[in-house]
Amino acid sequence: MYTKFMSENKKKHFSFSIKKKMKGKLGRIGEIQTPHGKIQTPAFVSVGTKANVKGLTPEMIKELGAQVVLANTYHLYFQPGDEIVKKAGGFPKMMHWDGPTMTDSGGFQVFSLGEAFGTGVSKVASGEDIVVSERKGYDKSQKFAHIDEEGVTFKSHLNGSMHRFTPEKSMEIQWNLGADMIFAFDECTSPLAPHDYQKEAMERTHRWAERSLKRHNELDRENVQALFGVVQGGRFQDLREESARVLGAMDFDGYGIGGSFNKEDMAEAVGWVNSILPEDKPRHMLGIGEPMDIFAGVENGCDLFDCVSPTRVARHGRIYSYDGPYQIKNARFKEYFKPLDSECSCYTCKNYTRSYIHHLMRSKEVLGQTLASIHNLYFIVKLVDDIRTSMKDEGFEDFKNSFIERYYQKEDIKREENTCEI
Repeated sequence: MYTKFMSENKKKHFSFSIKKKMKGKLGRIGEIQTPHGKIQTPAFVSVGTKANVKGLTPEMIKELGAQVVLANTYHLYFQPGDEIVKKAGGFPKMMHWDGPTMTDSGGFQVFSLGEAFGTGVSKVASGEDIVVSERKGYDKSQKFAHIDEEGVTFKSHLNGSMHRFTPEKSMEIQWNLGADMIFAFDECTSPLAPHDYQKEAMERTHRWAERSLKRHNELDRENVQALFGVVQGGRFQDLREESARVLGAMDFDGYGIGGSFNKEDMAEAVGWVNSILPEDKPRHMLGIGEPMDIFAGVENGCDLFDCVSPTRVARHGRIYSYDGPYQIKNARFKEYFKPLDSECSCYTCKNYTRSYIHHLMRSKEVLGQTLASIHNLYFIVKLVDDIRTSMKDEGFEDFKNSFIERYYQKEDIKREENTCEI
């Protein structure tokens, strides 16, 4: 039996309201109110792993249209340390961002160092990956993180020193980091994990959710910080639905849909969950940034999406465009004196050519990475904004079909896989 922990007072500074629902689907247009402003949903969340979106100033982030920034608990715990961030007034103040903010729980790093370590597969796997894994057997040896009922013990990726995270510790770190919205500590499993382990991890996540709620309520006496529970269960319908029911009965302010997916069934799995979760609370699809997956998440009831991919791939020269992504370092762009995308209105496209950014990237100039990051982040933020507009205008299906047909038109354009780790 799970206890329903209730705050003594309703949240003073956090709320979610639905403005419009999609006909025949779970999608909705909404608004999240936070202590530092409103978020119009659906929305893409910019990832600032170490209290910065790599290579961009807060002014750049705001100018490209981003509404909210998410920082990483695991990384800020190590550098510069959550106590230092607390002394600085929290990570938003430290990075000079005055809009809404989030932090994750550190649970994904448990996945990266623990159950997924050495498998070569991230949180999203294909059916082929799963079949190969089942043939070989699921190997949990050679891990850098070890999970038990109380929490996880792991080695620092920086120097190999030993550390310990528990639900309570995650809440304390996130309280110090000072975001508007935070996540309960969870165990994110590998998509290769079999049903019995997914069930074990899910049930542990539920117990950790209770403990996260309890510690959060002890810390947040003034109810200034919203806490989201994280639904787990892997690729299995019975587990996803059970997790949604159990966590939906707890007094969370919103919900993250986390863990591992079979990418062929991702949209369906999100639908399972959002058909059960409380309708009046926001839902965040964690670590998803591929356009096709965002469309699927929106129509199946998700409100927020985050992924480090737009800026990560930009730093390596992969550029988003309405005609599909391309590699700006390719020789054919050496004398191409047009913008990265002729239909884009970002700062980069209004002022620079592919030829110039090709030159910067090939010369390994930092400015090239910054200009490419501005463009990619603008592209994905605007895509979700345009999805929201299409929902308002009753044109979602037409917009989705036209975008996907054009973006994925080339046979060599594959869905970006597993690039959202932070």
